[in-house]
Amino acid sequence: MRDTALLYPVFVQVLLTFFIMFWMAKERIGAVREGTVVRNEPGQRPTWPKRAAIVSNAYHNQFEMPVLFYAVCAFAMLANGVDVFMLVLAWIYVILRILHAGIHTTYNHVPHRFAMFALSNVVLVIMWLKLALHVMSSGVAPL
Repeated sequence: MRDTALLYPVFVQVLLTFFIMFWMAKERIGAVREGTVVRNEPGQRPTWPKRAAIVSNAYHNQFEMPVLFYAVCAFAMLANGVDVFMLVLAWIYVILRILHAGIHTTYNHVPHRFAMFALSNVVLVIMWLKLALHVMSSGVAPL
């Protein structure tokens, strides 16, 4: 298997982020046009209507734990640590993140959303442990 196979789940995670970004822009532009944005004091963020705020929060979530996903994928490729198990873990992570975003932006039931968040983080921890074990067992030393 080629190490670059790991880029496909990365592409899907990036696509999810862009999708939510454009959705957030649509919601915010609509709120501005409808005049439903509360403009706060200078230096403070505006208060968006509920729908725009939910999508905005989902967008900001894409820059929290997924950053560690991007890093582990890049480092796994650099350390020749990509195998079928790492690839499966990456796809599971991305699917769980899609489910998390879907729950967040639709019915937003916190226990369901938290379950997807927690499971995706367990997968991410496993990915990092797998990479660390690979590096330590293969003799790959940092410069």
